[in-house]
Amino acid sequence: MTTTRLDLAGLKCPLPALKTRKALKSLAAGDRLEVLCTDPLSVIDIPNLIRETGDKVEITERSESRIVFLIEKTNGPIGKTDTASSTHN
Repeated sequence: MTTTRLDLAGLKCPLPALKTRKALKSLAAGDRLEVLCTDPLSVIDIPNLIRETGDKVEITERSESRIVFLIEKTNGPIGKTDTASSTHN
């Protein structure tokens, strides 16, 4: 398990979520991504992204000047699996 740090200070919506999504693609299941943001909207955008990916997220620090997320990769590479592909007779 490794922890990667991603400093997104100064970036505005939607860049923090987009860069977080890109960084998650290269992580293996069990790896962690620590994301530092200064955009207040990231408290909405990052958890919404993680809801889509199925990974785990917690806010480890939140102040007026910055928000730090700790994301744990649980599903391997991001990609939508087609669970509705079974044929019905």
